[in-house]
Amino acid sequence: MPPIARLKAALNGGRAPGEHPGLPCSPAELADAAQRAVAAGAEAVHLHPRDDAGAESLAAADVGAAVAAVRRTCPDTPVGVTTGLWITGRDVAAQQEAVAGWVGLSRYECPDFASVNVSEPGFTALAATLGELGVAVEAGVWTLEDAGALSIAGGVPRVLVEIMGPGVDAEAILARLDEVGVAGERLLHGEGPLCWPMVELAGRLGLPTRIGLEDTLTGPDGAPVADNAALVRLALSVWSSARSGS
Repeated sequence: MPPIARLKAALNGGRAPGEHPGLPCSPAELADAAQRAVAAGAEAVHLHPRDDAGAESLAAADVGAAVAAVRRTCPDTPVGVTTGLWITGRDVAAQQEAVAGWVGLSRYECPDFASVNVSEPGFTALAATLGELGVAVEAGVWTLEDAGALSIAGGVPRVLVEIMGPGVDAEAILARLDEVGVAGERLLHGEGPLCWPMVELAGRLGLPTRIGLEDTLTGPDGAPVADNAALVRLALSVWSSARSGS
């Protein structure tokens, strides 16, 4: 999994179809959104595949269709997906079974990487399954406790420091990862009101970040945005300005 220098685009997340005019859900929509985001400067894309009804899905057929569609428009861009436990109603066995089913996907259909939340039950087993499939693991770390737990779970190529709510100190989590000896690339991002402050902090720290309609529907000024590509352009401007200290 190649490192990300500045930015990954999170195209849709768990948002409901129609929640935003530019929200991509179908494979064709994801492919178009990915192409536009990459043209705007995104170096990788993260997506939540959907079934025919628009619901999030870990099923091999839905994952394969979404990934293959994106590869057709962005053949040189790393493509990642979610493994969120909520998608199977927090049924760990069903989650494991669904991800194990990706073994039948071709390399063109199989994602390059997948996000796995450290706080969710079954993290270690799911990470092992992904390793057997040749899918790199992005470990989602939300708290200091997650950082400590990751230290005993083995190495991962990328750690997502994900700030979801107030009162969570991103720099303390980053320091804790170093303290407990967790290696791998760090990517820092936030959601909702914390999205833009974390893009700026990532720039100041020289860390890659993430942006997309999964994380926010508005720009740093609070104004609605048209699509993922618009968010990518805004985020790169914020990140670069923070990095240069201007």
